Amino acid sequence: MTIFSRSSAVDKIHTPATEAEQAKVLLSRRGFCLCCIASGTFAATGWLTPREVFAKAQGIVDMIKSEAAKASIDVTKLRNNVSVLMGSGGNIAVLNGPDGKVLIDAGIGVSKEHMITALDGLGKEPITTLINTHWHFDHADGNDWLHSAGATIYGHENTRKHLSEAQRVDDWDYNFPAAPSGGIPTKILGDATEMKLNGETLLIKYYGPSHTDGDLSIYFAEADILHTGDTFWNGIYPFIDYSTGGSIDGAIKAAKANVEMTTDKSIVIPGHGPIGTQADLVAFRDMLVTIRDNVAALKAKGRSLDETIAAKPTAAFDDKWGKFVIDPAFFTRLVYHGI
Repeated sequence: MTIFSRSSAVDKIHTPATEAEQAKVLLSRRGFCLCCIASGTFAATGWLTPREVFAKAQGIVDMIKSEAAKASIDVTKLRNNVSVLMGSGGNIAVLNGPDGKVLIDAGIGVSKEHMITALDGLGKEPITTLINTHWHFDHADGNDWLHSAGATIYGHENTRKHLSEAQRVDDWDYNFPAAPSGGIPTKILGDATEMKLNGETLLIKYYGPSHTDGDLSIYFAEADILHTGDTFWNGIYPFIDYSTGGSIDGAIKAAKANVEMTTDKSIVIPGHGPIGTQADLVAFRDMLVTIRDNVAALKAKGRSLDETIAAKPTAAFDDKWGKFVIDPAFFTRLVYHGI
């Protein structure tokens, strides 16, 4: 690993999937780790808040892990030896080459065997490096086995903190135990870091509190590929984890930073949902800003949470963003809480 200055990205145009292909990915397990809830509980009960769905599911995290254990891993090769793995929680980027396999996020630990098959299909190089975009289990639960396989784990200091201690996520109504010692990052990343691996310059930046208080972006400079972690959910209302430092204003700040880090030629890897473009980032940013403004205006008039939900401040966006686990009412609650 060598420290370098930023290089210009290769002038290659990514051709996004068709809308039908994106919809197929979005509504599959591989597109989002909670769709096992949507396929069963939602069909029977209609739209519920995540808390209501989780209560009915009686052990949502265990259910997600069970589904992840059965799901195969879809591999999509992008460019410059960067690939995306979908099927184990959040989307995982892999950069392969002589410095070994570099992973952005680890997925869910029970996907280990499927992950090994997918990684072996990318080449015989060993696993050497893992960067956590944040601490959530669908992105970091696989840390321990990847460390045992040879990965040095990098993350923000707040990611290390949350993985080192028991954490409660109120909106999931779930208490997470501390990660095993092998699953905790040993290399702490600050506000900005550059690493040279496998012929790529990785520009790693800390967003500040956004989805959580430890979110990182990873930009593959030569390939012009940005991994946003959960600061971008493509076609889905996002979750904001207030329990561990997230905020709607921080989420908007991160969304604006993502737009500024890309061009119309960039490939964007979201935390959840199909591979995207800068145009998708712009749409996501605009959605967040408008809904935040709508909710803020209602709250300034003294509207209660229930009254604000009844006013439907998300209505203009619900057909595109609100048809999955984070439904319009729950997303309104998240925004209202942060204003």
